Amino acid sequence: MTKALPDLHTLFDTFPCFRTLPAEEWKAAQPMIKTIPAQASLFHNEEAGKYAFFLLSGTAGITNITADGREALTVRLSAGDICSMMVLSGLSGREYPGNVTAETEVTVLYVAKSSFLRWVQMYEPVRHAVFGSVLDGLIRMGSLLTEKSSLPLDIRLADTLLKLTSERQPGVKITHQQLAVELGSAREVVSRQLSRMLKKGWISTGRGSVSILQREALETFVGDQVTEEG
Repeated sequence: MTKALPDLHTLFDTFPCFRTLPAEEWKAAQPMIKTIPAQASLFHNEEAGKYAFFLLSGTAGITNITADGREALTVRLSAGDICSMMVLSGLSGREYPGNVTAETEVTVLYVAKSSFLRWVQMYEPVRHAVFGSVLDGLIRMGSLLTEKSSLPLDIRLADTLLKLTSERQPGVKITHQQLAVELGSAREVVSRQLSRMLKKGWISTGRGSVSILQREALETFVGDQVTEEG
């Protein structure tokens, strides 16, 4: 579903820096809001050079292809985050280097990228918010890469399943391949780890879904191993 004009109240709550933009800037930017379903792409490659995007709700994952040909999660965006790769690719004139996929249903604001880049240069509150978010994004990206290199896959898998679920919602719609992308691993390796958890009675699996049966056991497993690693 597409809306031609943004809900300014929701927009300003999520991105307060945009309050400083005059009406003529919004008109020139041709803003539109779209609702994107889970697992769908936020834009096609040819659109990345035309639009800047901002999450108003939900979460999205940015993936890249690794040197060995696997798709791996680079960073996750939540409402209010500004994508650092979007900013840096726009300022450098280079193509957007990743794929952005909705993890949940998301509400996304799109504006002309040329307008966004002008806002960064002309409006100090926007500039401060953008580069502050870029710095936060780079820190998160570094933390994610460090975590992937320092902890065993089974620990990261268990931790990911815990983060994607809760006591009230123990199940998550996710495939083995999507978990492999999340963890930067191969689907076959993730499937083997899930089978071990299944045999222990910690989880149950269905077609494109995983449910946690023994949350406390998973939490203990993750906690014990992280302590040992530390």
